[in-house]
Amino acid sequence: MTTHEPALPISPLSDSPEQPAGWSIALESLRLGYGSTVVIESLTAHIPAGRITCILGGSGCGKSTLLKHILGLARPMAGRILLDGKDATQMSRREFRQLRRRMGVLFQDGALLGSLTLAQNVALPLVEHSRLPKARIAEIVHEKLTLVGLEDFKDYHPGQLSGGMRKRAGLARALATDPPVVLCDEHTSGLDPINAASMDALLKAMHRRFNATVVAVSHDLESVRTLADHVILLHEGRALYQGDVPGLQACEDPYVQTFLARRPINL
Repeated sequence: MTTHEPALPISPLSDSPEQPAGWSIALESLRLGYGSTVVIESLTAHIPAGRITCILGGSGCGKSTLLKHILGLARPMAGRILLDGKDATQMSRREFRQLRRRMGVLFQDGALLGSLTLAQNVALPLVEHSRLPKARIAEIVHEKLTLVGLEDFKDYHPGQLSGGMRKRAGLARALATDPPVVLCDEHTSGLDPINAASMDALLKAMHRRFNATVVAVSHDLESVRTLADHVILLHEGRALYQGDVPGLQACEDPYVQTFLARRPINL
């Protein structure tokens, strides 16, 4: 049985540091794929520090593949990924594991462990990757759950909550270590329009508060228009467009116009 969604605490999260706290990410001549299958042929793009970048593109264009490679779950076939100026492709597995601990991830379905409470799920990165005392971890967990409006649900299990609440709990866990980079895979998928808009508002409020670099893969054009400072549109293995949302909407490329208008191709 699920419970009703509490209101989102958006208004208090307005303060932000003067300088970006997030990392810049540079993608240089990337070739990505699995085995002998190439998904992205030659991708060069820049993800600016302290901004929200949305990655768009048709199904199978490599959006999630790119996210996995930035996260280090796979190695590029060729090219470089520079995280805060450091070449991740030249790091040992041990070095990259240390780097990855600084990155927060919001998975498409929240990816919470069903056997753990929300508090235990949010605490997991701190328990695994820090030496903080239990009392301090409990304080951080309460803070993060409060930020997403779920402090009263800390003892609930994921199966007792709605999909939107599970995503918000996933965001709290992604932010548990105050990471300089947060990667989001389809943060509005499976949500109704109202909850999708609430998730956008929450993500934007969190960005204002922590000023991390946010990279969000999305099919939701309305979400992109609301959320994005920067957009990368992938097509045929490369970045067909890079820039802000007004520039994307003004782009005269036929595929871009077809994509934005949600028109079928060759019909």
